[in-house]
Amino acid sequence: MTKFAGILMGMGNPLLDISANVDQALLDKYELKLDTAILAEDKHQPLYQELVTKYSDTVQYIAGGATQNSMRVAQWMLQTNQMSNMVAFLGCVGKDDYGNKLEQCATKDGVTVHYMKDESAPTGTCAALIVGGERALVANLAAANNFQQSHLETPKAKEIVQSAQFYYCAGFFLTVSVESLVLVAEHAVANKKTFCLNLSAPFIVDFFGDQLATALEYADYLFGNESEAAAYGKKNGLGEDLKEIALAICKLPKKDDTRPRTVVFTQGSKSTLVACDGKVNEYAVEPLAEDKLVDTNGAGDAFVGGFLSQLVQGKDIEAAVNAGHWAARYIIQTSGTTLSDECTFQ
Repeated sequence: MTKFAGILMGMGNPLLDISANVDQALLDKYELKLDTAILAEDKHQPLYQELVTKYSDTVQYIAGGATQNSMRVAQWMLQTNQMSNMVAFLGCVGKDDYGNKLEQCATKDGVTVHYMKDESAPTGTCAALIVGGERALVANLAAANNFQQSHLETPKAKEIVQSAQFYYCAGFFLTVSVESLVLVAEHAVANKKTFCLNLSAPFIVDFFGDQLATALEYADYLFGNESEAAAYGKKNGLGEDLKEIALAICKLPKKDDTRPRTVVFTQGSKSTLVACDGKVNEYAVEPLAEDKLVDTNGAGDAFVGGFLSQLVQGKDIEAAVNAGHWAARYIIQTSGTTLSDECTFQ
């Protein structure tokens, strides 16, 4: 195996997206709402088979998992600067066909994957229900939920952690292994490296507040969308103004207080907000014609991937946000996080 000498590492929940265009009746049946992401309960278990059988004419299997998606996009965009083998991803899959599919897809996109392989559980899946371009996500973590801190002690994981200068975790990983996140984040702080975090979903804010607070102390960059930001403001008594919420998060305690925290809130087609050092800047999003929208699944992940692809090269915030916008715009014109062989970003 080639030695990893890259710059960016992601750690999270690798999932195979089972995506289909469905009708509102299916969402109602399983009590789901568009523009939400939840963890599957017992009542959702029949959904996966129903997608495969009832919607067989539109169903697609796409490599997913929020952090893995961001890493795939970042590497895809880095290749435009002849920067290959720069990105690695750690997570847990089952020893099965779905796990093999995920590894093949990520590897094809140039990401070095170092999966923990669990013989006791199947690879995780995520039902992506698309209605009119909007999506509802239902994640069945399965093996992804079984990531162990011991995997970070493997020689390959140590090699990846040591080489990387930037680390990224979606908030979804806070339901799996906070201790693993803290181990990597402590390394980042001790070595003046950059740690990035995402709020990921309102349910993370609402039900995993303590875990989120622990992780936030390490975050040099925090990402979120408007619904996650609003949920954070409501939960923590910070009001409804997203700019004020972003500034308040910037001021929260930080393990490495020699560097300011940057908070990035996307708002779909509205301007992206970036808060740092007591100031908030807005970056307009170029509108997309409605007939070009395929689905919004993966847009936030793509934004982060694009942003990080520039951050790791030492580019400024404006360049990073522009790359994030470009990536998100590309992804919403495809089904799920599907990448072409060649990236045309300039």
